[in-house]
Amino acid sequence: MQMDMDEELVHLKLHGKMAELLVQLAPSLYRKFVQIVKGKPTLYVQLRKALYGTLIAAYLFWKRISDQLVKWHFVLNAYDLCVANKEINNSQCTIIWHVDDLKS
Repeated sequence: MQMDMDEELVHLKLHGKMAELLVQLAPSLYRKFVQIVKGKPTLYVQLRKALYGTLIAAYLFWKRISDQLVKWHFVLNAYDLCVANKEINNSQCTIIWHVDDLKS
């Protein structure tokens, strides 16, 4: 999911090999921001896109999927907001999800 994070500020601390790799990738961009912390190169970055595995990425996925399902006239379960139901051709359609896995 490519999700912009306009409202949320998420900062990430990259140290050791990851910081070194970013400097090798774009030295003019990253080298000036690298600090040595406890003997390791360290780089602090602010995310513009949701990063898989972060709490905010899971929240943004939930928000996006639930908003879309509501637009399609599904009703979110009052007890579990990761369950949505809709009657289609006299049959109940249930969609459940956890993080980024869906089951229908």
